Amino acid sequence: MHEQQQRIDNRCRGCGPQYEVTEQQIDRILLAPMFQDDAIVVSEQQYEQRLRLCDGCEKLLNKQTCLLCGCFVRVSAKYRNKSCPNVNDRKWSAVV
Repeated sequence: MHEQQQRIDNRCRGCGPQYEVTEQQIDRILLAPMFQDDAIVVSEQQYEQRLRLCDGCEKLLNKQTCLLCGCFVRVSAKYRNKSCPNVNDRKWSAVV
């Protein structure tokens, strides 16, 4: 039973495979002008650090989606005002 529950916990709860977002689609999102504004996004160094921290998290699905909040990590990690949604083990915090 525990193994079955663990499998359930490691998949997206709201989406089926037909809604999968590709890396190319995320790349296009990140090209939007708002992601070029230093008032909105963290530095490239901070961004890479956030991604590394997320990469080691057990709540990361397919190296793309956070199972806690449902965000695309590559997008959320860019925002200055975002922080890791894991309140019990916050990996990174907002930059004020």
